[in-house]
Amino acid sequence: MGGDHAPAEVVHGAVVALRQDPHVRLQLVGDEPRIRQELAIRENALAPAQNDRLALVYAPEVIGMSEAAAALRKKRGASIMVAMDQVREGRAQAVVAAGSTGAAMSAALLRWGRIKGVERPAIAAVLPTIKGPCVLLDLGANVDCKPEWLMQFALMGTEYSRMVLKVTRPRVGVLNIGEEPEKGDEKAVAFHNLLRAEAERQGPEPTWDFAGNVEGRAIWQGAADVVVTDGFTGNVVLKTAEGVAALVTDLLVDEIRRGGLRAKLGALLMKGAFRGLKRRTDPAEYGGALLLGVEGVCVICHGSSKGYAVANAVRVAREAVAGDYLSLIRERVGRAEAETEAGPTRSAL
Repeated sequence: MGGDHAPAEVVHGAVVALRQDPHVRLQLVGDEPRIRQELAIRENALAPAQNDRLALVYAPEVIGMSEAAAALRKKRGASIMVAMDQVREGRAQAVVAAGSTGAAMSAALLRWGRIKGVERPAIAAVLPTIKGPCVLLDLGANVDCKPEWLMQFALMGTEYSRMVLKVTRPRVGVLNIGEEPEKGDEKAVAFHNLLRAEAERQGPEPTWDFAGNVEGRAIWQGAADVVVTDGFTGNVVLKTAEGVAALVTDLLVDEIRRGGLRAKLGALLMKGAFRGLKRRTDPAEYGGALLLGVEGVCVICHGSSKGYAVANAVRVAREAVAGDYLSLIRERVGRAEAETEAGPTRSAL
């Protein structure tokens, strides 16, 4: 129950999720008296049958947004730790975390551990493009990466694209400052060559395509279905995109207000189009970001997430559970390990 707007917006998101999906069951982990206060405000929002699918789990502590993940060692009763334990002990199937990203990742590693064969977990989010959604990873779990880690990110991102986005044959690209193979630093060039070699070693029926280097602007043009980079660069790209989207919206609203009656009438006629544009570009529509590579389903929301974004994060978690995403990742990583041990002539993806 962390985040900038907790617990009010998290409770609101839970209520929305219960109303939208008749199959989902939720546990709200945190300060039970405060959660009950928020639920009382929304007492008429849930039908009796929906309320029966909601449980409260008390947690005496919380990791603040400004606290380091190391605070988990002192706050054993933190809500994020209690939530992870609910999954580890079989009382839940996934965690949606709207608080500190570092705390969520550290708690998942402490309580669940990594999938065998995964050296580093990665945070993956879905971004809108002109051709459809695109998976971008890593978004902050690993500031500095080795080419081999990036290859594992590509492996997990490809499986995520298939599982969640239903892309039959994803195009996988390397985020870089130019399209030419020699562009970028030593790490980017090494990963480009590694990914290209793996693509070439696929059989006559490839399961993914190599999209080469992808410039930042090309992400939004749909140049690839999966774009891989280190956590530092990925986080900058994500936050910059969110800022630009908010700026365009604010400028548009300001121009309509300044444009007088004609502009307002035009905006009224374009209301449906504006609503569709918001639906396609609003990060809240895509829910949270999946933490890939840990032995459990964890969806991380932005710290400033409002109720609608939290509800969509619940949807992402349910889709990951329903699609048996963990088994798919385990199988793919295990196959990659076996093929790597067998020799360099086999494909790891």
